[in-house]
Order: sequence, then C-alpha cells, then structure tokens
Amino acid sequence: MTSVQILDGGLGTSLQDQHGITFDSSTPLWASHLLVSDPTTLLACQRDFVTAGSDVLLTATYQVSIEGFARTKTPEFPDGIPRPAIGKYLRTALATAEQARACSSAAKIALSLGPYGACMIPGQEYSGRYDAEHDSEETLFQWHLERLRLFLEADEKLAERVQYVAFETLPRLDEIRAVRRAIRAAGLDVPFWVACVFPGEEATLPDGSSIGQVVQAALAEMDGAAVPWGVGINCTKIYKLDGLVREFGEEVARAVGKGQVGAVPSLVLYPDGTNGEVYNTTTQTWEKPEGYTSDERGPWEAQLAQVVTNARATGPFTSFLVGGCCKASHNDIRKLAEQLKTE
Repeated sequence: MTSVQILDGGLGTSLQDQHGITFDSSTPLWASHLLVSDPTTLLACQRDFVTAGSDVLLTATYQVSIEGFARTKTPEFPDGIPRPAIGKYLRTALATAEQARACSSAAKIALSLGPYGACMIPGQEYSGRYDAEHDSEETLFQWHLERLRLFLEADEKLAERVQYVAFETLPRLDEIRAVRRAIRAAGLDVPFWVACVFPGEEATLPDGSSIGQVVQAALAEMDGAAVPWGVGINCTKIYKLDGLVREFGEEVARAVGKGQVGAVPSLVLYPDGTNGEVYNTTTQTWEKPEGYTSDERGPWEAQLAQVVTNARATGPFTSFLVGGCCKASHNDIRKLAEQLKTE
C-alpha cells in the first residue's frame, strides 16, 4: 500500500507574491523575519497552505540562526537581537504553525531547518561554498547542534509539538552527516528528513557528490548519528526530478540489498514551482529570461504527480511526502493535492 502525504509550498516566495512582503538586506532572516515583524500575515500565508490540502506544514524557521538574529535590528534591539532573546520568536513560529493547522486537525508540523549556507550573506545553499569556520563536518555539526539547542531551550515540549524535523536544501555530504549527528546529540527523538539540492545540470550535489554518496551519507549506520525517516530532493528544477528520483531509487535498493541500509526510507520531493524564473543572488529577486513563454512539459502539478507515479511503479519507495519549494503557491499545492488524491 502506497502512502502519499502533501507538503506545503514556498513560504518566502508566497509571502512576496501573495502578501506583498519585501525581503532585502535589512531582513536577513528572510521569511523568519515575520516572526519578529508580522506574525499575523505569516499565519494567513500558512493557513492558505493548510486549507489547500497540506498534510504537513513547515514552520517559518528555515533561515533561523544566531547570526541572522544578531543582524536583525528592531526598536527593542537596535543593535540586533541577542541569543537570550531568540526563544520567544521560536515559540511564535511553533504557535503560528499550530494556529494555521487548526482548520485541519490531521495536519502535522515539521520544524524547518535550512543548511548553514542559507544563513550566509549572500546565501550559499546552491553552491555549498562555506566560510573557513564552517567548512568541515565537525564545525557544521557544532553549528547545527547549537541551533537545535535554541529550539529545545525555547520549548522543552518541542518533541511533542512537532511531528517531523526537516533538514532542507543540503548542498554538501559533510553537512548531511553533521545534521544526523546533531539531532542525535541534541536528544530530539522526532522523525526527520534530509532533503538535498541539485542546482546544476549534473545529478550531483553542489560539492560534486553523487547520489550514491548521498544515500550512504544519509542512511548508512554511523556511530552517534540518527537514521532519517525520509530522504529526498527540494529546491530543484522539476524537469530534473524524474532522473534524480530514478537514481535515488536504484541506489537505495542497492544499499538495502547489500545490508548497508536497514530499511527503505520515505521519499521526500518538493521541487521549485518556478515557471522559467531564476533566482539572482546578487539582486535577491526572481528573474524570467527574456523571451520565455511557458513550460511545454505541462502544468507543474501534473509533472510532479507523474514523477510520483513513475517512482511508485519502479520502486523501492512506498511512502511519499510531496510538495513545493520556491514559487510553489497554495494554489499549486491545491492542484497537486487534487491530482495525487484522485490517482
């Protein structure tokens, strides 16, 4: 029996496109800035995704970091928000997600955690080129552990309030291992997933790692590391997905067959909802190439549903979590939910 859960879509781009929110150098926390400035609009945006049919809702915490809060100036904290003051904003993130899902009692909440690169200026999650202080598995482990501790300090009942933890847009093999170690060291016993980004034309991470290496880093038994509930792909162009998923399936099946991996994980897929737009990290805006008309491969939701159909048919995955990333609106998620739930 195959199970499919629907994930939400792109929060930051939905806040921009649907709610007129502007992000720039004064909002280094990006969508998480609304925890500080405008939780009411954040709630409206997240509620849209739940009413659209999302079974799982990501918290507005992807860009949360001690560094990002320190760069965020407010009337209360004109020199930046210090570490001891961060907890109340994290509690706002949890409370807002819980309010948003009130219209669907079955909806689950996933704690969204981006890679270290998402907290750099400019963001480096598509390149994986990190600064010298965060350029190894050990330093990344310490950074992710410290961030997890922020949330655990903010709410001692965190493990009861979130049903998943999402480590998203990971561009490096060492960071995959680091987050597995960090969640174990933090003592946060919640199902989690690891989603990687494949921004280039090759089937590799930005650091050059192959899908086979990703599967090993994510799923193989490792001392002091937790095993994820799910693995997959996010923030990646949809036309690349079918080939990537096929390779993921082959590598997972091979690893399970060899006894290197204990069980087949859930497959997590939430590609970009773009229609030709490309993100310019310099201008921090989405730009459509001149002369671009529309995707000839058909509607986004139909393409994604086909990827899931193909993955079901070829195996080894039997459990799926499927949604959208940048530019995927609640309307896209509604159409995706309708498409997958009628199949």
